Amino acid sequence: MSAMTIERDTTMAKAVDTMKAIVAERYGRPDVLALREVERPAIEDHQVLVRVLASSVNPVEWYGVTGPLFARGGGLRRPATPAVGGDLAGRVEAVGSAVTSLASGDEVFGTGLGAWAEYAVAAESKLAPKPPSVSFEDAAAVPVAGITALQALRDHGRVEAGQTVLINGASGGVGSYAVQLAKHLGADVTAVCSTQNVEQARALGADRVVDYRSEDFTRIGIRHDLLIDVAGSRTLRALRRVLTPEATVVLVGGRMTYRGLGPLPHLGATLVSAKLRRQPVRFFVAKINSEDLAYLASLLEDGTIRSVIERTYPLHEAPAALAHLGEGHARGKLVITT
Repeated sequence: MSAMTIERDTTMAKAVDTMKAIVAERYGRPDVLALREVERPAIEDHQVLVRVLASSVNPVEWYGVTGPLFARGGGLRRPATPAVGGDLAGRVEAVGSAVTSLASGDEVFGTGLGAWAEYAVAAESKLAPKPPSVSFEDAAAVPVAGITALQALRDHGRVEAGQTVLINGASGGVGSYAVQLAKHLGADVTAVCSTQNVEQARALGADRVVDYRSEDFTRIGIRHDLLIDVAGSRTLRALRRVLTPEATVVLVGGRMTYRGLGPLPHLGATLVSAKLRRQPVRFFVAKINSEDLAYLASLLEDGTIRSVIERTYPLHEAPAALAHLGEGHARGKLVITT
């Protein structure tokens, strides 16, 4: 075999073992993100390698890239890992030796490590089969936002049929799923959003919609049994005007900021106020799991819920997608395709 042939074979092997990925090598605004050629990740026994066809954008990526102190984890000076992205939908490329529920070629969705890339590693326990009738884009929009909405309503809000539910921030990723899931669970839903999203909220099934730009939703005269607070725009003192005495408040997030403390001041103030006023307030971090993903997949498949996608971006435009999310006015989900 000639030296030229050996060199060509080595180059081809190297190409097979690499992939395009969005990376964050330092903290900063979204323009610190870069598209790089990196090594394709290896999998462990309980992991799956997924050929990513779509991903989506969540606040966790905003904080992971911009780097406020509370989100830095193991990387105080720079990200502990440059990989970015969690939500994904795609096809299984390879499975670890201990994986039993998935096989190469299966179409899946869920969360993984470094999903803003051509390939990503995911735990078997954080994936579920994608229904054939559901697009990769629609499936990729679901995992973090959909499960957050589901667990907020079902597990932490313990919503029951016939209850009144107020969703503050009903037009974003979590909010758009929360409106639909609350209706599916039998609740009467009040959605709070801005003017341009009023018709969207109505179309998703809200019984009433309040445009916060023209009306103070804390003075509408209707008491609610449960508040899902996605926007984090009002104090608990103000919110109590539209809550029953026994109402539960579930905190999902708050306003995104560049650096600073993000939603922490709002979360902290609300929790302290809740103790003083003996108001049941819950804060949680969503737990991604196959069972909840499968449940949401079934609702997508039968049309009970749908993904609201404002825009899709090719992989190299991921910085623009993250910047748009950071503006705080995304309608539904922003999806990245590879």
